[in-house]
Amino acid sequence: MSVTKYFVKDASRRLEIDEHLAKELKRAGYSHVELTKSPVGTRVVIYAAKPGMVIGRRGQSIKDLTKLLEQKFNIENPQLSVATIDVPELDPKVIAAQVAMALQRGVHFRRAAYWGIQRVLESGASGVEIVIRGKLTTERSRYEKFKAGYLPRVGEPVLKYVKEAVQDIQLKQGLFGIKVRILPPNIDVFDHPVIKAEIPQIAAAIGDKPVATETAVAASETATSEPPSIEEKAEDAAPIVIEAKEKQEEVASTQET
Repeated sequence: MSVTKYFVKDASRRLEIDEHLAKELKRAGYSHVELTKSPVGTRVVIYAAKPGMVIGRRGQSIKDLTKLLEQKFNIENPQLSVATIDVPELDPKVIAAQVAMALQRGVHFRRAAYWGIQRVLESGASGVEIVIRGKLTTERSRYEKFKAGYLPRVGEPVLKYVKEAVQDIQLKQGLFGIKVRILPPNIDVFDHPVIKAEIPQIAAAIGDKPVATETAVAASETATSEPPSIEEKAEDAAPIVIEAKEKQEEVASTQET
């Protein structure tokens, strides 16, 4: 077998295992699985929101999964372990499965979508989008999109940060598809607007008390000082009038002589 065929076969087998576990552990909040080969065997780590449902009573469910992986998927000596998801509401696969189960119980699709959006936003996500496709209200298939928060559409942030998952479910109306896209919290995106704080005023500080500059003091004095009254203006103008009269008398006396 060539190297290309080997990796293609290995990737397809991993995908089949992931799809099978997603169907079997749908109620347990299945997220994803990790397969690691070792000299002893193959280590299989299953990530789920409810690990107790994966293990089962007295470990019966995990024993059945071990036999299934060994017989159906030809995994040599599988060693299963279950890990808990820290925040299940930030995992799009978990949210898509929960919305699908809500539709299966008969919940209206709009109510199920808004319920999923509310749970994601309460967990602290920056943005979320849920798309439901199928025969929603009529015999003609269509889709409706529900979104909230900030969610980039194109570019590197979408490939690097946005998490996406798709879930299918068979109902009486036909096949329904649920697509969930989530932007996790605390991610800096270059086109996200940020409001900066006001720039503090420049002041010189002596000790603990700030002291204003001379220009600021002069400006404050001129602003706070009251305008002069009419009497004050007249007193200021009186010496100027007396000097003008004295000059006129001197000019008149020189002309007479």
